[in-house]
Amino acid sequence: MHPTRIAAALGLTSLMALALPAHAADQCSQSALADHPPQINFRVDNDLFGGADQDQGYTNGAQITFVSPNLVDFTNDPCLPRLARWVNSHLEALHPGEFEQQNMIFSVAQGIFTPTDFTRRDVIEDDRPYAGVLVGSFGYNARRGNYLQTTQLTLGVVGPWAQGKEVQDAVHDLLDDDKFQGWDNQLHNEPVVMLTHERMNRWPRDATDNASGWGWDAISHYGGAVGNLATHLNAGGEVRFGWKLPDDFGSTPLRPAGENTAPSRGGRPSGWSWHLFATTDAAWVIRDITLDGNTFRNSHSVDKKAVVAQGGYGVAVMRGRWKFALARYHSTKEFDGQRQSPIFGSFTISRSL
Repeated sequence: MHPTRIAAALGLTSLMALALPAHAADQCSQSALADHPPQINFRVDNDLFGGADQDQGYTNGAQITFVSPNLVDFTNDPCLPRLARWVNSHLEALHPGEFEQQNMIFSVAQGIFTPTDFTRRDVIEDDRPYAGVLVGSFGYNARRGNYLQTTQLTLGVVGPWAQGKEVQDAVHDLLDDDKFQGWDNQLHNEPVVMLTHERMNRWPRDATDNASGWGWDAISHYGGAVGNLATHLNAGGEVRFGWKLPDDFGSTPLRPAGENTAPSRGGRPSGWSWHLFATTDAAWVIRDITLDGNTFRNSHSVDKKAVVAQGGYGVAVMRGRWKFALARYHSTKEFDGQRQSPIFGSFTISRSL
């Protein structure tokens, strides 16, 4: 795929995302906006929150996500801008069937991956490749009671086009940190695609009673992804405990389908609300371009682990239109010879419009 086409695909996702909040405010019915208003989420991941000597592996990531209100359908609902409806009319195979509630998500994200030794300029054969990933995604959430399914299509690039070196250098300049010297060995430019599907269930069935006081719930998930960016099968769960639990499907951005963007039932709780959460996920990894290297060209690669488990814990605080979530994630080793098990932190700010 030519770089201009890749830029056009990312730009299309960005345009749909940028058009969504203003369009929804102008075109949606008041009932749709009251039940589930459009939302913006901004997330930053960084291994600086992981502890000493963690500036390696998945070292930094950022994502901005726009969430639509509840929709009647994906091709005619006025809550969506015309561009999004036109795209959806050509992707009906990805749409869910009849559900009680449904919405769309649009996001743009970048991830940066580096080896451990930042001083070496040569290829470090026994450590992971340098890689930058820049992607745009859009997807469909559909809810029935305490069941949710989500499908997301991700398009983007890996390699110098993703601007991983430039972003990392700018951050290290800001922090007055030493720069990584081996970016000349990063993965080659390659268009990437990934289709993700996941299904979630929430217990107990009367969990909506938690919205007015203390409560707990548990959310299970299973699914997978296919594409040259990543191919895997995964399953796991999340447990939450706190004051006025939100009527959604989790607070963790650990997985591509794990953003807290599902349709909710009813309005926002009044006053302050908060909860603690712990989450797990295990994946059978068939492909990961950041470890396996380029698909169609020779590049640096490592022998990845077939099974990778991850766990995290954190706290989410909400008041009015705002939500803040802080989490820390631990992973088992991802490839043979990896010196440390990865740890990184994540901070998310969300605002309903």
